[in-house]
Amino acid sequence: MTGVYLDNNATTRVAPQVLARMLPFFTEEFGNPSSLHRFGKAPARAVAEARRAVQALVGAVDPSEIVFTSGGTEANAMAIHAGLAADPARREIVTSAVEHPAILALCARLVQEGATVHLIPVDRFGRLDLDAYRAAVGPQTALVSLMWANNETGTVFPVEGLAEIARAAGALFHTDAVQAAGKLPISLRGTDIDMLSLSAHKLHGPKGIGALYVRKGVPFQPLLRGGKQERGRRAGTENTPGIVGFGAAAELALRADRSSMAALRDELERGILARVPKCAALGDLLDRLPNTSCVAFDFIEGEAILMMLDRAGIAVSSGAACASGAIEPSHVMRAMKVPFTAAHGAIRFSLSRETTAAEIRQVLEVLPPIVEQLRALSPFGADLDTLVPGRLQ
Repeated sequence: MTGVYLDNNATTRVAPQVLARMLPFFTEEFGNPSSLHRFGKAPARAVAEARRAVQALVGAVDPSEIVFTSGGTEANAMAIHAGLAADPARREIVTSAVEHPAILALCARLVQEGATVHLIPVDRFGRLDLDAYRAAVGPQTALVSLMWANNETGTVFPVEGLAEIARAAGALFHTDAVQAAGKLPISLRGTDIDMLSLSAHKLHGPKGIGALYVRKGVPFQPLLRGGKQERGRRAGTENTPGIVGFGAAAELALRADRSSMAALRDELERGILARVPKCAALGDLLDRLPNTSCVAFDFIEGEAILMMLDRAGIAVSSGAACASGAIEPSHVMRAMKVPFTAAHGAIRFSLSRETTAAEIRQVLEVLPPIVEQLRALSPFGADLDTLVPGRLQ
């Protein structure tokens, strides 16, 4: 499929090298890696090799600290349940108001089951309220779960320091690093991070495979019980092709040069702000993912921008969702207190290592006329002639 794909925080294209490594494990090397006969030998070696590659990606001490899962959502669920079960005397979870729904939906369910959840607010740049965080973590805290980087704005949380605060209170610390892995350097050696979630399809690996890092010595209760796979921490026959693909993607990510991705992101963002009035880049512009730009366009719906860009062959995502028949800003936009008229027009552009300068130029040619056309239909259109480009007033 041709076109400009700038929705890489949703998923990435599987790298050709990754696919090539996976294919034999659907056919010639189809055996179960847990089998003792010869058909299981090559798959077992391939799984072990992939585990070492993912270990290297996150700088873990030992490959046994990597537990393969079906994806980031399962890894998050495993971490939350294990953290809450680690000490029955502690029934509190600390997380943030801008976490992925995989965290927030599970925490909401646990509240119904008697747990206490503290949602830490963020400021208008999406940065965690550190004073509120310190006040929330205490002797009843079982687990802190805070994302490494936000999927909508790219804002990065200082997770290593946050983990130190949790450790000092005797709590376990988990981070959802699904968006950070492969885009930011990660080294878990010497940190107080106890668990970390990953997903292969965010870094040019296949869908349906992820991992949970569990630091050696951390008490862990499995979420899925049955067989003895993954050292008894996650039952179920190993997804050998997916695991092999994850390992190959991890190897590629470690060797990748991310500087061009950040430069193209900045070129795109500067071009939009210079050409389009009444818009602003959201998030912490000094500390965010190198591939992510979230821009809010005032007085128009992000869904409309998305659909018109799609017709032009450009894929992005919006910061709004359909709820009860109405378009509502995302929970991230609401938590950041983005003005109502701008929050509806938030668009996320997320690049990858494959994004080219020509694609960025194409977006900059196509987007401004789309915004102009949509604003001409807006009831606020008469006021737009006085607006200053690139700034919400």
